[in-house]
Amino acid sequence: MARREREEMKPDDGFKSKLVAVNRITKVVKGGRNMRFSALVVVGDGNGSVGIGTGKAAEVPEAIKKAEGVARRSLVKIALSDGTIPHEIIGKFGTSQVLMRPAPEGTGVIAGGSVRAVVELAGIKNITTKSYGSRNPINSVKATFGGLTALRSPEQVAALRGKTVEEILG
Repeated sequence: MARREREEMKPDDGFKSKLVAVNRITKVVKGGRNMRFSALVVVGDGNGSVGIGTGKAAEVPEAIKKAEGVARRSLVKIALSDGTIPHEIIGKFGTSQVLMRPAPEGTGVIAGGSVRAVVELAGIKNITTKSYGSRNPINSVKATFGGLTALRSPEQVAALRGKTVEEILG
């Protein structure tokens, strides 16, 4: 069976992917320059699972396919509460910092390009974000992903502290 036929027969697993950035990269070798492509992809189910991945290949579609495979393997479940995040958090990666704040119902996603991709595919409906420092797409996505994975629900915090949820929430 041909590769294309196998791909078409694959059942839909409910995950959506979004291409965030494609870069042309050059490696200088003895015989000249080797051109390749690097792709950054975000994958999510819109219900709290999100993953990011990068891939490199000689052709753009192949780089995207590799990046998507890496992103699917790096899926992480994040804590959500009523379509937003449970608390304010700052995600950091390199010199990129992304401040994420929970927002009331009806606010929508207030976020820049690369941060928006991660937040939307994670299933967050209401959030306010601000990027500080480097706005490089790769660093911004990794900072956002790091911040989202560091989120803790009130239940998780209560379990860690050995208290009840009511004591945590006040």
